[in-house]
Amino acid sequence: MRILVYPHDLGLGGSQLNAIDLAAAAAETGHEVCVYGDPGPLVDRVRSKGLEFVASPSPRRRPSSAVVRHLRATLRERRVDVVHGYEWPPVLEATLACVGTTARPFATVMSMAVADFLPRTVDLVVGTERIAAVERSRGRRRVDVLEPPVDLRENVRDTASGVAFRRRWGIGRDATLVVSVARLAHELKLEGTLVAIDVVADLAATTDVVLALVGDGPARAEVDRRVAAANARAGRRVVVTTGALTDPRPGYAAADIALGMGGSALRAMAFRTPVVVQGERGFWRTLTPESVDGFLWEGWYGVGRSPDDGARYLRAELGPLLDDARRRAELGAFAASVVAERFSLEAAVRRQVALYTRTLERATTVSGAIPDGARSATLFGEYEVRRQWNRRRGRAAVDDFNTVGIDDSNTVGIDDSNTVADPRPVRA
Repeated sequence: MRILVYPHDLGLGGSQLNAIDLAAAAAETGHEVCVYGDPGPLVDRVRSKGLEFVASPSPRRRPSSAVVRHLRATLRERRVDVVHGYEWPPVLEATLACVGTTARPFATVMSMAVADFLPRTVDLVVGTERIAAVERSRGRRRVDVLEPPVDLRENVRDTASGVAFRRRWGIGRDATLVVSVARLAHELKLEGTLVAIDVVADLAATTDVVLALVGDGPARAEVDRRVAAANARAGRRVVVTTGALTDPRPGYAAADIALGMGGSALRAMAFRTPVVVQGERGFWRTLTPESVDGFLWEGWYGVGRSPDDGARYLRAELGPLLDDARRRAELGAFAASVVAERFSLEAAVRRQVALYTRTLERATTVSGAIPDGARSATLFGEYEVRRQWNRRRGRAAVDDFNTVGIDDSNTVGIDDSNTVADPRPVRA
């Protein structure tokens, strides 16, 4: 099978890393795989995995007609069977590029909501059972779940690299190190990051604790200001920012406790690290045998009632872990067992290739494709009008399907007790 994988960009991020790791694993099973996209920091990772990288034109806006033309020519030249777009811009561009070729589009959306305008004739993979249930309730039939995979060969606790990480960033050997590996984005991540900075600075008055923030992004300046204020308040450096690391594994290896969501939380779990899952509107919850079923339904994320609750909840989750090394070891071992049983890359790639095969076997009739295309075009036009209006008002979001409240019917069971949302399908 000839497969072209098209991540939504090649900057550091969970969806992109998942795309590259699955692409490399598919190539190892004997398929011909290349990665396509606008060049970025992760191109080196693509090539280190032995994959060919095909550079696209640099898009000025998404979807891009120049990208569609170039991608269509690439599909024809390489006789691609499946073109796999990650997130909505590549999915739309891939769907358009497949017209007039023998290639079939395939979609993965790891955002917290699926854009209504994505064509329903395209096979779709999402990251949680809860999102799949929402999409099925809205009439989307070609939807499956593939949870973010973890390469258990690469993500293994290495004491030496953890020690080196602490030494590089001036973190004491005896300090309890809390690590967050995340893009510093305004949407989805910033609220929790700022709360974590403040909470650790407060806890540092009575505990030898340090927070390391591994990542970069558009919210970096705001994060740096909060870090400077927190360190000044504590009278010492209790929050460390490393910027983006091409290989963040030493940070995971150094951690005593991890904060994170999505793929970052899962990678931390592979390092036998206890994880406090971050969400929005004040959500924080530790992975335990009691909470795991909720995360397996909802995803490694949650929604609380109010951002004002965040500091209180995070302090309540971190406190017992900071005070009890034995509890940290128990929950770290449990986290590693969950990843090994449910999220291995080997199992994920077998599932992915089977879904590709099914896509090639399915037929999309003209009578079905034309009305679906018209529906998608209409909904995308309405979305563009809203986006341009919000941009003029200064309210446009960059990661607009990774924010809470895109559509109220996408939010389930917000609970005052800081639990994950109620695991029941939502009716549109």
